[in-house]
Amino acid sequence: MIKRQYNDGKDHVHVLSYGGGTQSTALLLMALKGEINGVIPDYIIFSDTGWEPKHVYNWIEKINKHIKANYGREIIFCDNGNIRDDIVEGSETGNRFASIPFFTKDKNGEIGIARRQCTNEYKILPVNRKIRSLLGYKPRQRIKEVVHLWKGISTDEIQRVKPSRESWQVAEHPLVDIAFVDRSRCITYVEREGLGTPAKSSCIGCPFHDFNAWREMKLKDQESWQDAVEIDRLIRKLPRFKNNAFLHKSGRPLEEVDFNEDQLDIDHFLNECEGMCGI
Repeated sequence: MIKRQYNDGKDHVHVLSYGGGTQSTALLLMALKGEINGVIPDYIIFSDTGWEPKHVYNWIEKINKHIKANYGREIIFCDNGNIRDDIVEGSETGNRFASIPFFTKDKNGEIGIARRQCTNEYKILPVNRKIRSLLGYKPRQRIKEVVHLWKGISTDEIQRVKPSRESWQVAEHPLVDIAFVDRSRCITYVEREGLGTPAKSSCIGCPFHDFNAWREMKLKDQESWQDAVEIDRLIRKLPRFKNNAFLHKSGRPLEEVDFNEDQLDIDHFLNECEGMCGI
């Protein structure tokens, strides 16, 4: 629970996990205005996978300048390497990299999906490591404070609300439990602040992109589209995978997919990356 004072004799620290997207931007602005039970986060942390489109990085820079000028606060950046570079190296050398949920197709045409390790390794672990560092702890040292980790999950994504796996951490979902707002209201909130329409944050080559996301990228962001096509070709025969890998759920090369067809069967609200990739 997010509140100003706790009567348990422990030190409580509030950390906002900023994903750079719609909901987490609304949450960040609400928090700095004191609208989340009057509690201002002690830290704002963004974990960079290194593979967001340029417009997302531009948006994050814009928000960082805004909160610095208006609230005297800044986003703290962390990372665990570059997910794109790691995929490229793994495809060329066979070295291990954190698996993203590639779609796979066997000789019989059956479609499967690979394990999703990217969320943990490029989002969760870097944030936890940064929190430890900020609090002055070395690896494996026991954390004495209670850390409240705020996540930008809105009411229309309530399936994503989950407790933390860390004993020293409490997962908080202020948009659900306090503000009670959905995605559309988050967009309106940010626009009313005069900042424009917030970016939608997700990796360029995320296999969870729905039809609209791929189509919009292809039509409006050729740089990201060509990058995704390049990686899609590169992963076709990964040394560590028994079957061919693809970024698109059809098990076809991305450049051959007809995006005029109705393929809206993966709900992007459940799969959008907002700091913790739905975890």
